[in-house]
Amino acid sequence: MAARETDVLIAGLGPVGAVLALLLAQWGVRSIAIERDHEVYKLPRAAHFDHEIMRVFQQVGIADALLPHTRALSRYEFRNAAGDTLMLIEQRDGNAISGWRPSYMFHQPAMEGLLRERLKECGQIQTMLGATLSEIEHNTENGVVARVVHDDGSEDTISARYLVGCDGGSSTTRRMAGIDLFDYGFDEPWLVIDTLVEDESMLPQCGLQHCDPARPTTVMPMSPGRRRWEFMLKPGETVEQVTDDAFIDQLLKAWLDPSAANVIRKAVYRFHGLVAKQWRACSVLLAGDAAHQMPPFLGQGMCSGVRDAASLAWRLGLVINHGASGALLDTYQTEREPHVRAIIETAIGMGRVVCTMDEAAAAARDRDMIAARKAGAAGGAPFLPSLGEGMFHASPRAGEIFPQADTGSSRKFDDLAGEGFWLIGHDAHAADAPAFVRRHTLTGDVPALCDWLGDAEAVLVRPDRYVFGTGTPAALIAALKAQLRHG
Repeated sequence: MAARETDVLIAGLGPVGAVLALLLAQWGVRSIAIERDHEVYKLPRAAHFDHEIMRVFQQVGIADALLPHTRALSRYEFRNAAGDTLMLIEQRDGNAISGWRPSYMFHQPAMEGLLRERLKECGQIQTMLGATLSEIEHNTENGVVARVVHDDGSEDTISARYLVGCDGGSSTTRRMAGIDLFDYGFDEPWLVIDTLVEDESMLPQCGLQHCDPARPTTVMPMSPGRRRWEFMLKPGETVEQVTDDAFIDQLLKAWLDPSAANVIRKAVYRFHGLVAKQWRACSVLLAGDAAHQMPPFLGQGMCSGVRDAASLAWRLGLVINHGASGALLDTYQTEREPHVRAIIETAIGMGRVVCTMDEAAAAARDRDMIAARKAGAAGGAPFLPSLGEGMFHASPRAGEIFPQADTGSSRKFDDLAGEGFWLIGHDAHAADAPAFVRRHTLTGDVPALCDWLGDAEAVLVRPDRYVFGTGTPAALIAALKAQLRHG
């Protein structure tokens, strides 16, 4: 049995684990990432990400290469059986605050392939494919010792400062750490069908929830040439029954000639809402589906996991390599859990609209929602909540997303600003900042940021692109140092 040592052991190398490893490397943090499978899963699972997540993909260097595998989505509509619009969510034209289009549908295998290529380029990341976590031997505030078994039967013992479970909804890490789940009690079975479609001209060009009590159905454009259908199972229907090819053909007939759709994946999933009661147990942390699971009606499942990685990476970097208090890691859950819970609760609310199979209840729903639309009920962008209490300086705009402003050049602002924290202001060099804080003095070359600052002298931006606070450079740096000492 080989003994190994690293800063962070990452269990699971899906999008969340891969992004976490890449962001940790930017902080000089060594990681070993273990993954059961040798290859990226070849079929799509997640379908959507938003502008914040594309900004993270920009941060890890895959955004431009990912674009050909995406399709911008500007309209998401809920219709009843008669085709009347119950609810409409529309995105404005142009880029959102993060500097990218508001919403993207995408092909997950292509995205994961790009992440794997980036992992290979980074010397601080060691990947172990065909490996699974078999035991957490020790877990204290000072670190973890874990046993990993390879598919050839050999084993490694890995000592790490921290173990992060990014190993999905049935997380082995969560189970071994003894962490329980809070269950929202929403549990609905759906058949998911992914297809290749050459001619999409007759299909809905928006994301569509067809709220028909006879069979609630989702129709979503994916990356170019790909379509997803989701059909709610009726009581008594079995997995074997609904995944039969003839049964699927009958379902697809309502939308197109089944011969025009090449089915590449069919699976039954249970859409539910779950949240881990703890996201940290000593030196074990959870991220992504290991920490929370949600119905897909807001398209925020993978997004929430990637936000976890972006929120956790810089905290680990500060604790491991810059002497920050380990208590800083406790602010990871206090910030992220309220954000995730609000999304789950909104998605469950949307799911209850879609998943109505009682005809009388559906008729009442239709009347109420159509009346609300006529009365001017707002559409607009999907609801995304604020972060909870955490590592912020009490000041105007703290906790907001910092805009990725137009630089007037071919390079985006984040790429010019670099890694780490950013102190941006009219005299950003007025404070004695730690080495991981990059200082940028505005000289009018980025007018949008001068306008954003307004009367504030400076803004301190966290590595996850949320605003730490605004104020004088000296006050911001003093507040940052104080929080690093005490968590």
